[in-house]
Amino acid sequence: MVEVLYAIQHAFMRKTFEAIDKHVTAESAYVPMNVGARGASESIPEVSVDEVGAIDRQVRRIDPDVVVYNHRHKANDATFHEEYPLVHVRHGASIGRGEIEETAEMTGEAVDLALAPGERWASRYEEVYPDDVDVSVVGVPEADQLVTAERPGERRVLYAPTNHNYGGGSYLNTAREIIDLFEGSDYELLFRPHPADRDEEPGASLTAECRDRIAEIPNVVFDENETPIASMRASDVLLSDYSGIVTEWLHTGRPLVQLTDVASDENEVPNIGHTVSVENLDLGTIERLYEEGYPNRIAERAAAFRSELGIPIDGRASERAAAEVMSCVE
Repeated sequence: MVEVLYAIQHAFMRKTFEAIDKHVTAESAYVPMNVGARGASESIPEVSVDEVGAIDRQVRRIDPDVVVYNHRHKANDATFHEEYPLVHVRHGASIGRGEIEETAEMTGEAVDLALAPGERWASRYEEVYPDDVDVSVVGVPEADQLVTAERPGERRVLYAPTNHNYGGGSYLNTAREIIDLFEGSDYELLFRPHPADRDEEPGASLTAECRDRIAEIPNVVFDENETPIASMRASDVLLSDYSGIVTEWLHTGRPLVQLTDVASDENEVPNIGHTVSVENLDLGTIERLYEEGYPNRIAERAAAFRSELGIPIDGRASERAAAEVMSCVE
């Protein structure tokens, strides 16, 4: 009998559930919400379904004790939550692009328990969610293994901006320029587009162009890791914007460069690390951050912002999230 049922929208979203499931003591499985999520996880069993995305029928057929989402896909359109408790834990804790309010509004009628990455999210959840939704701060489960990871010291930089279509990130405005900057340098660049920008236009065409170009550049590598944890563990500096990867990266304590060239007219990149437009970014800045870390002014700002986020960074977020999920198991 499946007691804990995860619903995976996209294959890369499995990372949250896999981290939590290590500490779940009940029988668990996942159901794919899209065709691309079939075969997503090697550690969590997949439930065979006759129709991908028919979540109401599938939940009632499986009859779990609790359903766990880390996405917003058709949450308020479903009805299974009228009979089964639904726990929501975030996939990606983006900062500065209205994600908190959007998630709460799109899941508010369905969720019973919301697991927040930090106090910043919890306080907004409590303002937006209905009064009968419980909110608990657990941290970022998929980032636990970054807490104790040693700095590699291999002159490796990870470029990982948020997606264009859904996040309005900096990818379309910075990808070519970042390759130009690092080509032929003594740094290794890990080039990591968001999964959505590998499959959907206009990002997909740019990704194909960059992949072809990178094949001819020895010190630039197209990052093929399915989830970003291994890439972050292997990198000394992150180049991003306000992607959820930033929140995970904060667990490393390593320097962050935030590119301000986002496509969205509505959102601004919050000042956490070293913020800069791509035209003003140079290798000298990368070298100083690599060798010396943040200057005092930025270090103080980053520490203050991390405190404001209120994320418990102790490597036990997945344990706390699992305990909350298990509290719903009969």
